[in-house]
Amino acid sequence: MMMRILAVLIALALAPLATPAFAVLPDEVLEDPALEARARELSKELRCLVCRNESIDESNAGLARDLRLLLRERLLAGDSDEEAIDFIVDRYGEYVLLRPTMSGANLALWLSAPLMLLLALGIGAGYLRRRSAAAVAAAEAEALSPEESARLKDILGQ
Repeated sequence: MMMRILAVLIALALAPLATPAFAVLPDEVLEDPALEARARELSKELRCLVCRNESIDESNAGLARDLRLLLRERLLAGDSDEEAIDFIVDRYGEYVLLRPTMSGANLALWLSAPLMLLLALGIGAGYLRRRSAAAVAAAEAEALSPEESARLKDILGQ
């Protein structure tokens, strides 16, 4: 009996994780199901400017609601998906995109991480090469000359 209660409690606790959380209010939903589906898909690609890394489809912020309504207005006006997204990007900047484009100033951001990795690998390889060369030089410097080896054998009695 206790196991069943525990299983039910776990299922209830995990139920919100299994279903997506949408903040779209009933008065925002379009009458045309095809347009509403397009609006939902596009909303997943747009960032809420108030929340961190949350789409406008998931956010309860007022600005996210305004963006959802603006997106739906553009779709009702006959804009294609690209035109609607471009309209919002023109108005709010490229930060509104959850997946920024790889052009312009963003290209430097996209390329900086791989370049920094290559730079770090180069510095690390140079450090290891110098360290191993120094170890070889130190070993050679510490090596005994033939006279020193003979003297050591005399001292050790060999």
